[in-house]
Amino acid sequence: MIAPMSVSEAVASRRSIRRFLPDPVERAVLERVLAKAQRAPSGGDTQPWNAVIVTGAELSRISTAIVELTKTAPLGAGVEYAIYPAEMEGRYAAQRMAVGQAMFTAAGIARGDREARFSQMRQNWESFGAPVQLFTYTPSYMGKPQWSDIGMWLQTVMLLLREEGLDSCAQEIWAMYGEAMKGLLGIPEGHIFFCGMAIGRRDPDAAINTFPVPRVPFEDVVRFEGF
Repeated sequence: MIAPMSVSEAVASRRSIRRFLPDPVERAVLERVLAKAQRAPSGGDTQPWNAVIVTGAELSRISTAIVELTKTAPLGAGVEYAIYPAEMEGRYAAQRMAVGQAMFTAAGIARGDREARFSQMRQNWESFGAPVQLFTYTPSYMGKPQWSDIGMWLQTVMLLLREEGLDSCAQEIWAMYGEAMKGLLGIPEGHIFFCGMAIGRRDPDAAINTFPVPRVPFEDVVRFEGF
């Protein structure tokens, strides 16, 4: 039996896992998590999230198709939205670079080893060995507020997975091949693919799952007034 976990413990223990154990995840557990996650907030209660949960041979089919695409279009194809803004600068750019460098260092990959870096990147489309993927999409007309709602739902799912002793890695990188993903998943016309989320159990011995992730102190991003 899994020991009860507080919200604080779930937040503190959640991290992006980049090497999973092959242990299967029961559908009943995922259904329990997703049923609870429907309590996630959304503006006007629109609940703009839609998802496809994939495992087994179907996940292998999708992964193989995207890995093949990377060979001819390594920088993406059929991209529907910019994952990062071109004008990102200051601490935002510095944070992104810092976590990337920490990850590659933990994986033993040198700064100039482009082949090894792409090999590590390609593991995204192999779900880092996770047995389950959650793929998310929404109607194309949805705006930034609704995308924010989807993010709150995804965070709720990730924390509930921790409660079940499971781990995850949210992966916008699948959107580099957004149009292909819609075809592979049978997503209806008039929708936009958002991201994937690898789900499984972390490999506790993998260095890439244990390196310190730099976080900005809340005092640097929050201002109090009137207290």
